[in-house]
Amino acid sequence: MWTSIAHFVISYRLPLFILIALLTVFMGYHGLKIEMSYDFKGTVPAHDPEQIFFEEFKQQFGEDASIVAVGLKDSSIYEYRNFEKLREFCIAVKQIPGVNDVISLPQIKMIEKDTAVKQFKLVDIFPGKVKSQEELDSLLIEAKKQKFYLGQIVNQKNGAIAILISINKEYLNSSRRMDVTNEIIKRGGHFFDATGVQLHYAGLPFVRSVIAQQVNAELKAFLIMSVIVTGIILLIFFRSFRATIFPLIVIGIVVVWVLGTIVLLGFKITLLSGMIPPLIVVIGIPNAIYLTNKYHLEYATHGNKMLAISRVVRKVGVATFLTNFTTAIGFFVLLTADITILREFGIVAGINVMVTYIVSLILIPGIFSWMPPPSPKHLRHLNFRWLDKLLSGIDLSVHRHRAMIYAVTLIVTGFAVIGIYRVHSVSFMVDDLPEASTEKKDLKFFEEHFSGVMPLEMVVNTGKRRGVIDVKNLQKLDEFEQFLDSLPSVSRPISIVSFVKAAKQAFYNNNPARYSLPDNRERNFILPYLKGQSDASGLFHAFVDSTLQTMRISMQVADIGSDKMDSLINQVIQPKIDTLFSETDISVKVTGTTPLFIKGNSFLIDNLKSSLMLAFILIAATMGFLFANIRMIIIALIPNIIPMMITASLMGYFGVPLKPSTVLIFSIAFGISVDYSIHFLAKYRQELHAKNFFIPVAVSGTILEVGKSMVYTSIVLLAGFVIFTFSSFGATIALGVLTSITLFMSLFTNMILLPSLIMTFDRTKRQKEHMLIEEVDPGFYSESEDEEIDLSKIRIHNRHPAAE
Repeated sequence: MWTSIAHFVISYRLPLFILIALLTVFMGYHGLKIEMSYDFKGTVPAHDPEQIFFEEFKQQFGEDASIVAVGLKDSSIYEYRNFEKLREFCIAVKQIPGVNDVISLPQIKMIEKDTAVKQFKLVDIFPGKVKSQEELDSLLIEAKKQKFYLGQIVNQKNGAIAILISINKEYLNSSRRMDVTNEIIKRGGHFFDATGVQLHYAGLPFVRSVIAQQVNAELKAFLIMSVIVTGIILLIFFRSFRATIFPLIVIGIVVVWVLGTIVLLGFKITLLSGMIPPLIVVIGIPNAIYLTNKYHLEYATHGNKMLAISRVVRKVGVATFLTNFTTAIGFFVLLTADITILREFGIVAGINVMVTYIVSLILIPGIFSWMPPPSPKHLRHLNFRWLDKLLSGIDLSVHRHRAMIYAVTLIVTGFAVIGIYRVHSVSFMVDDLPEASTEKKDLKFFEEHFSGVMPLEMVVNTGKRRGVIDVKNLQKLDEFEQFLDSLPSVSRPISIVSFVKAAKQAFYNNNPARYSLPDNRERNFILPYLKGQSDASGLFHAFVDSTLQTMRISMQVADIGSDKMDSLINQVIQPKIDTLFSETDISVKVTGTTPLFIKGNSFLIDNLKSSLMLAFILIAATMGFLFANIRMIIIALIPNIIPMMITASLMGYFGVPLKPSTVLIFSIAFGISVDYSIHFLAKYRQELHAKNFFIPVAVSGTILEVGKSMVYTSIVLLAGFVIFTFSSFGATIALGVLTSITLFMSLFTNMILLPSLIMTFDRTKRQKEHMLIEEVDPGFYSESEDEEIDLSKIRIHNRHPAAE
C-alpha cells in the first residue's frame, strides 16, 4: 500500500501541489473573515437544571454580570475640587454608548415621599456643581444618612469609593464591549491627570475585555515566535535553508487551514482555539524532522535521491501517520465533552493535525524531488559527535545496566505516586490573570474594601402572591440578610428588604435611625407608597416579579476559589437556609454567574478526566493496530504513563492545583508523547526483520538511528511549548510548563526505559508473531519493492547543488 502511495505522491506531485494551493487560497479567503469570541461560553451544559434555572433568572431579573466597577481610595477625593472632577467623570462615563447607568457617591439619590400622590420619588443629593468645601461637607453629611448605599459604594471605615457602571446587554457579548471598557479607562486617565487620584478597574465585563484583547495580541505574537524558534532550530540541525524554509511553508499553509476551518465550522477565536495555530507549528514540525532526517540518512547510504524519497514515504509515512493520528486522538476525544469551547477546540485541532500530516507527506517529498540532492554539509548533522556519544551511552546502558534503569524507574514512580496524592483541585473566576497583573491587583482592591465584585444571586419564592411584602416574610428575610452580611467574603445584600427599609427611612423624613422594617402598624401607612413603585418603572422592579411572589437577593463575593466557594454555599449558606425557612413556605435557591462558573469548572475537570481515559483507550487500540501483541502494547504505554505521573506529582509537590487548564494538558501531552514510542517501535520492527529477529542488535540499530530524530523533535517541541510560558494567562503558561516537562520526561523514558523493556520482555519470533501492519503491506520491511517505481518515467532536471 505504501509503495503505491509513494508512487502516487512522486508521480502526481505537480497536480497535488496545485490542489493544495487552490484549497489554501479557499481556506485563506474564509480565514480572513475570522472573528474573536466575545460571548462568555459557560462550561455547564444547557440542559443542566441549575443552568436552566439561571437562564430563567436572567430572563426575569436581567444579567448579573454586567457591572464594571471603578474604585478609588484617596482622602484628597473629599476636597471639593477633586470631588467635582469625580462627579464630572461619572457624568462623562454615563454618556458613553453602551452604558446603562452609573451609581456612585456623586450620583447618589435620596428617597423622598410625595404626600400629594402617595408615592416615593428620587432626588439627587448632589444636584449640580459643588462650588465650595463647606457645601461639599454639608452634602456629604446628608449622603452618609443614606444607609441603603453604605457598604455598596462607600466604605464607612476608610472612605473608599466604588463606582458601579452598568453595561448594556447588547454590548456585553460583542466587540463593542471592548470599546466601552477602553473608553471608561480613557476617561479615567483624564480624571487621574486632573486629580492625581489612582483608579482601580474590575468586574467581569472588564476582565473579559482584557482577556479578549490579550488573546488577540498573543495569538499573533506566539505564532511569530514559534515560527522563528522552530526555524532557527531546523537551520542549526540541517544546515540547509531549504530544509528550514519549506517545512515552515508547510506549517504556514496549515495555519491558514486552521483559520479557515474555524470560520467554515461557524466558530470564533476563543482563549483555547487561539492556541491552535502556534500549537500546529510546534506539533507539525516533527513531521518535517522525521521525513528530512530519513531522507538524508537514505541518501547518505546509497546516493540515489529518488530512491531515498521513495523510502521516506514508505518507511516513515506509516509511522508519521500513526503518530499524527494518536496526537489527533488527544484532541478528538474532547468531542465527547458536553462543553462547547472544548468541542470546538478538539475538532479544529484534531482535523488540522491530520491535515498537517497529509500536506507534509505530499509537499516535503515533492519539494525534495525538485531540489538538488543534499550536499555533504547538509548531511553533517547525521554525525554530530555529542549526539552520537549520547546515543551510544544510552545503548550501552540499555544492554548492561537495565537493573539500574528499572530501580531508578521504580524509585521515581514511587515518589510520583506520593506526589499525586497531594494534588488538589481548585479554580478561580480570574484564574488566567497573573498575580502581578494590574487587573489582579485591582480585583484585590475591591475584595479588601468591598468584599469583591463577583456576582452571587439568590432567588426567593415566598409561595404566594404578594408574599414579598408580607411583614413576617420580610422579617425572616431580614434575619437571613443580616447573616449574609456577617460573612467576611460576602458584600452587603441588596433586595426588596433594603428598599422597604429605605422607604421607611424616607417616610420618616430621611431619619437614618428609622432604617428598619416597618411593623404592622407602620405597614398600613408605608405600603400605599410602595404600591406605586411595583410596576415596570418602579424603584425595585429589577428585584421582584410582577406578582410580588418571587424576589432576588443580590450580592458580590470575593474570588475565593472553587473549594472555598463550594464550602461557603453548601456548608455555610445552605444550612442556614434550611434552618431559617424550614417552617415557612419560603424557598431560597442560590444561583448566579459565580456558582455556575464553579460548577462548570468541576464539570469541566470531570469531562477532561473522562476524555483522558478515552484517549488512553483509543491510543492503546492504535498500538494494537501496529502490534498484534498485548505484551508490546503494554511495553509501549508504560514509558508514556510514567512521565504524566511525574508531571502530576510535581503539581502536588509544588502546589499547582488541578484545574481545567492543567487537566487538558495531560490529554494533549499523552497524544504527543506516545509519538516517540510509535517511531521507536516502528523502526525497531524494521530492524528486527532486517537483523533476522536478533533483538539486541535490532534495539541498538533503533536507538542509534531513530534516537537522533527523537532528540531533534524533542528540542523543537520543548522550545515551542516553552514559548507559551511568556503568556499573560495562567492557563497558557501551565500548558507550556507542564507539557514541556511531560515531553522532556517522555523522551528519556522512550529512549531508555522502552528499549530496556523490549530487551527484557520481547520474545518475538517470526514463526509465531507478526505485526498487523504486515497484513496491510507485506513488503513493508523489504527493499525490493523500490523497483516497482519506474524512476525512468519521472523526469528530473539536472541541477548542481545550490550553494547555501
